[in-house]
Amino acid sequence: MPIRPPRLDDRSYQDLLAELVARIPAHTPEWSDPRPGDPGRTLIELFAWLGDTLLYRVNLIPERQRMEFLRMVGLGLRPAAPASGLVTLSPKTLDKGNLKICTINAGAKVSGPPDFETLRPLTVLPVTAAAYHKRVPDTEEQKDVAKLLPQLTRFYQLGNKKAKPYITSATFPMGAAPIDLKAVSVDGCLWLAILAGRPQDVEAAREKLGRDPDSGLRRVLSVGVVPALRSEGGDPLLGGASLRALPLIWELTTGKPKGPALVELELVRDGTAGFTRTGIVELRLPEREFIGAPPNNVMREPDAGVGPRPPRLDDPKVSGRLVAWLRLRPKVSVDRLALQWVGINAVDVDQRRSVTELGIGVSDGSPDQRFALPFGSVLRSSFALQVEEEGRGWVDWTLVEHLAMANPDDRTYSLDDEEGIVLFGDGLRGKIPGAGRRVRVLRMRAGGGIAGNLAAGSLKKISATLVDGSAYTEAVEVVQPIPTTGGTAAESLEEAERRIPSVLRHRDRAVTAEDLIELAAATPGVTLGRIEVLPGFKPQQRREGLPGVVSVMVLPQVGVPEPPNPRPGRHTIEAVYDWLSPRITLGTELYVIGCEYVPLALSVSIELRPGFDRDQTVELVKNELRRFLWPLVGGGPFETMAGWPLKRPVRERELEVVVSRVPGVDEVRGLKVFEQILGGRWRKKAPGTDGTAEVGIKHWQLPELLKVVVVTEGEAPETLESSEGSGNEVAIPVVPELC
Repeated sequence: MPIRPPRLDDRSYQDLLAELVARIPAHTPEWSDPRPGDPGRTLIELFAWLGDTLLYRVNLIPERQRMEFLRMVGLGLRPAAPASGLVTLSPKTLDKGNLKICTINAGAKVSGPPDFETLRPLTVLPVTAAAYHKRVPDTEEQKDVAKLLPQLTRFYQLGNKKAKPYITSATFPMGAAPIDLKAVSVDGCLWLAILAGRPQDVEAAREKLGRDPDSGLRRVLSVGVVPALRSEGGDPLLGGASLRALPLIWELTTGKPKGPALVELELVRDGTAGFTRTGIVELRLPEREFIGAPPNNVMREPDAGVGPRPPRLDDPKVSGRLVAWLRLRPKVSVDRLALQWVGINAVDVDQRRSVTELGIGVSDGSPDQRFALPFGSVLRSSFALQVEEEGRGWVDWTLVEHLAMANPDDRTYSLDDEEGIVLFGDGLRGKIPGAGRRVRVLRMRAGGGIAGNLAAGSLKKISATLVDGSAYTEAVEVVQPIPTTGGTAAESLEEAERRIPSVLRHRDRAVTAEDLIELAAATPGVTLGRIEVLPGFKPQQRREGLPGVVSVMVLPQVGVPEPPNPRPGRHTIEAVYDWLSPRITLGTELYVIGCEYVPLALSVSIELRPGFDRDQTVELVKNELRRFLWPLVGGGPFETMAGWPLKRPVRERELEVVVSRVPGVDEVRGLKVFEQILGGRWRKKAPGTDGTAEVGIKHWQLPELLKVVVVTEGEAPETLESSEGSGNEVAIPVVPELC
């Protein structure tokens, strides 16, 4: 059982008052009615309150001892983590002809309930952007489109090719919202319309986007991207796109009637790590002669918007300001391209604040001096400290984890980054700063906490300086398209105490599988829903039994069991690896991996019980099957295990039993298991020798249920439709509400 420090005296105010009142007959028998409101009773209540206060202070002694014990074993409290996000800057005077280009320094202050800072320099270009896609018409629109297709096919002279009608639609009309371009558009691409402030400024804006006349360098466009991608391509076990960047192409329209219609842009920096996390993509723009847009007026260019051309814009207020089109498309075939938001002139921000050359005190020459910083939750990697020395001025001192191993003349110090305390040595373990010498922080970044998790639109003002040191005085609109996330509170004493048994057992060293699981679960900044240790397994080659190799499989914690299954992003995998790597035994080859999912689909035929709603029962069947095959806590065949077990095959008979237990199901008439093959198609799993299908699962794999079809009449479907389209199709724009 856990060791809990006892309370030295557990009597409360009511206990003390009752005890004093009970003593009245023995000491003052003449006081026969000590009721509330009596002056004597009031005096007793006062003493009871004073006694309760004293006992409270006495009971704090064990808590102080607990904190000292934590310090002795080196188990400091973890600092708060900062929230992060991104903002875009849009000049407010574009509609007045302002085409000025400004480059602001990193560290600009973005005002909010807590303040944020920009993490990189940003060149604000005098243009805005609007995202569009070629949307597939919905069911109601298809009725109007069907009437137009014969005429449009003849008008565009498609011949034997099939028309793919589309409607030009805003991709993020209501702000940030997930959208799968592969599913909703005819070409699977995102189109960003680069817009000038006024129609008369289009040519001038194109000149501004060309090469900088002063430096001779080509401009860089900063694009903020919030992806919502499943792992596409790459090695699914190593995280797929989480570790291998999803190959994407950014192209800009040239507007040339002859020559290339689009040019591929040079990727300067990909802060999204291949569209696996929110970040900034920096693209180098081409020369001025390759910046333009094809004619958008259907009266001048009848083929506007046809085929691979940019979507046709029928709003003259927008098309008249069109500078160029920026297209994003996958380089390889993918099943899904999901985005939450994309915009230009974007920069990433986080909750920390930067401090430079901050004096924190003067040394008195005594050992073990402690200096408090004005901020807690300091970013250790950003911290640098200097001490004034005679004849040398400010001298850099070195940050160390522990002063115990320092030599007497070592200019070292330790840092409590949660509380914000700098600790110097005692002359035997670390040098003592000279008496009367000043101590200052050369630079640091500090801050964090749950207060930084702000809703979208909370950050609206910016204070910045330009690269020449002058103030940024341009009137700009600051837009925060997505909530800031990732802010966590500093670790509490109780949370730290819960880590004591594991710390004393493994002493921050990963030797056994239990050590790896406990240490991985304690990785700062990530929340894991499942951790598995695969000894002797090398993921790239799928080889087992290799001595000196260990793989740690991690899955993030997510909510309800719905496809797609949880996959660790690059940040999660790198964070766990960086945390485990220095703690692993010498000579061990460590891998931190995701899970290789085996995609499955099911078709089920059921007979309803009388009195049960069909739609509700069908939904319950789907939910129960997803829960049964879910890899995290709450899923799987056993209540005592967290999710579907490794190496356990998926058996058709077990799935039938799961369906039969759903309220409202009278009988399971049939169940078919499908596995995915090339092209995203589904193939029915052939039955084994016992007449039932079984999908084998290796110990680095887990099942992923992507599709469930439930019918209440007839047999379970023998085939499932594929979403792949024909290659002999041409996208054509339609506006059914006007035709």
